[in-house]
Amino acid sequence: MEKFTFYNPTKLIFGKDQLEQLQHEIPQYGKNVLVVYGGGSIKKNGLYDKVMAALKEIGISISELSGVEPNPRLTTAEKGIQICKEENIDFILAVGGGSVIDCTKLIAAGAKYDGEAWDLVTKKAPANEALPFGTVLTLAATGSEMNAGSVITNLDTQEKYGWGSAVTFPKFSILDPQNTFTVPKDQTIYGIVDMMSHLFEQYYHNTSNTPVQDRLIESVLKTVIETAPKLVEDLENYELRETILYSGTLALNGMLQMGYRGDWASHNIEHAVSAVYDIPHAGGLAILFPNWMKHNLEVNEGRFKQMAVRVFEVDPEGKTDKEIGLEGIERLRDFWTSIGAPSTLADYDISDEKIEIMADKAMINGQFGNFKPLQREDVTSILTASL
Repeated sequence: MEKFTFYNPTKLIFGKDQLEQLQHEIPQYGKNVLVVYGGGSIKKNGLYDKVMAALKEIGISISELSGVEPNPRLTTAEKGIQICKEENIDFILAVGGGSVIDCTKLIAAGAKYDGEAWDLVTKKAPANEALPFGTVLTLAATGSEMNAGSVITNLDTQEKYGWGSAVTFPKFSILDPQNTFTVPKDQTIYGIVDMMSHLFEQYYHNTSNTPVQDRLIESVLKTVIETAPKLVEDLENYELRETILYSGTLALNGMLQMGYRGDWASHNIEHAVSAVYDIPHAGGLAILFPNWMKHNLEVNEGRFKQMAVRVFEVDPEGKTDKEIGLEGIERLRDFWTSIGAPSTLADYDISDEKIEIMADKAMINGQFGNFKPLQREDVTSILTASL
């Protein structure tokens, strides 16, 4: 494996009825708090009232930013930055899923930056400072509650990029599985696909001697595969929600990627697709990832064989490595389809009309991907196979 330094300063507060910890954590940072949330589901399920009551009980002055989109937009983050500067905000509390947290990260960094917030996303300027922020997670999916990464969409330019900085780790994250009970079935499925995709992105690398990392990823994948079909049929089962919630955090908090670099090409392609069509991120990943796998199978057939045998329990007897790998990919596709994930871009009424535009956006910074660097023809091939 490669040499590495691991850093993750986020305090993870996990379990039932942990919201009370807000009253211990927030006063460390100040009295003026901006609460950021999405489309209003936290008001319907009562979480909004609980958060506000907890903050008011300790004398917090509250500002609010609502309406964060599923693909969080630059314009929304800019509204939050303006509030922070005008109201002298000390701390930001993100109450929601990964989109709310991603938006909060840009607000936190943008509030300490004098230029345009988009400069931070496009890496024209580094994020050297950020307001402290914490999260109350409501959706198991992105892992944004315990990492520094963020993905932001600029609708004006139809661009969507991932970015991050050492200053954009949450100070703390509160994860109570009860707060995910009201997540609807489709969003639950998307969350499952998203966390599995994070695990696959890390698994496909070319670094030697990573047996511990491989087994850790395989075990989380197998746990998700065993749990997911039960959860989508029993959405308020505490133990199932608990397992999936922890899996989503572990999948992308950096612990499984020590000593090597994952691929992340499928995410880059999906960002181009959803920048143009504004589809659910994980829906795009469910469509694209198996086709990325087929496209790159011959890069390292042994790696795909290992995944197929260990995770998808493919019988290797009498088969070539390529055949075993292909069978594993098909079992992944079948699994995602069985729980209700989309399988083609046509499921979102996407035709070949804008393939060239999406390919251009994916290639904006040149070739990408660490397992196999992709060129433009690779991207168009994967998109075409996904129609």
